[in-house]
Amino acid sequence: MASRFNNLLSIRPQILSAKVYDGISAEEAFQNKTLRPVIKLQHDLFIAVFKNYIVKHKNVFFDLSLEEKIVYITNAIQKDIKFRNSLKGIIIGQFTVDEYELYLHNSSALNKRMMNIVKERLIHSIQLFVQPKTLQTL
Repeated sequence: MASRFNNLLSIRPQILSAKVYDGISAEEAFQNKTLRPVIKLQHDLFIAVFKNYIVKHKNVFFDLSLEEKIVYITNAIQKDIKFRNSLKGIIIGQFTVDEYELYLHNSSALNKRMMNIVKERLIHSIQLFVQPKTLQTL
């Protein structure tokens, strides 16, 4: 177990702006110490997963305005339970056993934090979601 623990922690990016200090809530400390580094580590996978989500949902995303695309991302994360659970699994799979046990104590609040961070990362990466050339009409 120690090697899995060390391996997981060693591959996570450091986020210097993610501060943990006395007086912050347990949820915020977990967010800054665990969630933000894990989500940053998994960023490329989230992009690939959302691209697949777009294709599986008939590429309607590509015909939307920027504002509609933001709503589409928000709705996918908030309302599509299967997709949401998939995103949570991508994150939770990177937890150490101790982190998972902490997560279990307040999973509802932490799930909200997780999904908000993922949503913001997808929105900030919206320019990466372009229609593949083979699907574009001439």
